[in-house]
Amino acid sequence: MAEVTYPCYWQRKDNRGQWYWIYYARNREEIARSSESYINRSDCTHSITLMKNSSADPVFYSE
Repeated sequence: MAEVTYPCYWQRKDNRGQWYWIYYARNREEIARSSESYINRSDCTHSITLMKNSSADPVFYSE
C-alpha cells in the first residue's frame, strides 16, 4: 500500500456495510464527508469524482 499523503479522500464502510467517503485537509483534519452511503464502492468513487470536478463551479449566497 502506498504512503498516505494529505489532502486526500478516504473510503470507508459504515455499520451497515455501505461505503462513504471522508475528505481530509493537508493538516489531516476531516473537513467533508459524503452525505449518503453507497452499496457499491464504485458509486462512492463516482461521488468523489463529481466533487473533484466541481472545483470551478460558482458559489452563491443569500443574505
